Amino acid sequence: MAGHSHAANIAIRKGAQDKKRAKLFSKLAKEIIVAVKLGGPDEMGNPRLRLALRKAKAQSLPKDTVERAIKKGSGEGDGDNYEELVMEGYGPGGVAVYCEVMTDNRNRAASEIRYAFTRGGGNLGTSGCVGYMFARKGIIICRGDEDAVMMAALEAGAEDVSPEGENEDGEHIFEVVCESSETEAVATTLAEAGITVDSDSVLFVPDTRVNVGGDEAAGLLKMLDLLDDCDDVQQVHHNANIDPEALEAFSNS
Repeated sequence: MAGHSHAANIAIRKGAQDKKRAKLFSKLAKEIIVAVKLGGPDEMGNPRLRLALRKAKAQSLPKDTVERAIKKGSGEGDGDNYEELVMEGYGPGGVAVYCEVMTDNRNRAASEIRYAFTRGGGNLGTSGCVGYMFARKGIIICRGDEDAVMMAALEAGAEDVSPEGENEDGEHIFEVVCESSETEAVATTLAEAGITVDSDSVLFVPDTRVNVGGDEAAGLLKMLDLLDDCDDVQQVHHNANIDPEALEAFSNS
């Protein structure tokens, strides 16, 4: 995938894969619980739940875990009272960092997130300090013939289509950007046109990006990894273009 892919620039994952996967499953289940609490368990009438379930399926979240999460969100059994909030600030090199948080303990979440910012050489800021730099967009990653992808995406109302290289099988990969409310419709249109849709997400996309390398990149990557380890952090968005050498060094550390 290209270095400035919106989807590729969310968070950098490393470390023990089993531990990371367990944390990912926990976050996916939490998203389903909150979606059901806010919009009910009927998938057809709850777009947020549909998106959460698609993400869960893409990551192979076990069916029984999905069912338990839906029951918890519906009020069956023990359910935590999660609240959603945003925490934002700056990383090394002036990189804007925007964290989506779901927590049952606001003080714990703030403490852990502040620690991650500090350890990475950044600063947790006040509400709204970087949020204005991001726009909520639908991001779809797909594979197929370039002309077919372009035509189907534009007919579906997508805002932008950009090539992201090829996979190991030589298939062309594209990133399609659309309004967040149109994500599901655009993804469906692409699939109906015979294009393979690998993922669709709603992300906060930055207006501009900052190039970082060397020590600044190393500090930023450390900070992103610590944020990714926070149970209360659902997703991290930033506006960095990270030097490939720094990414490789971090992955091998």
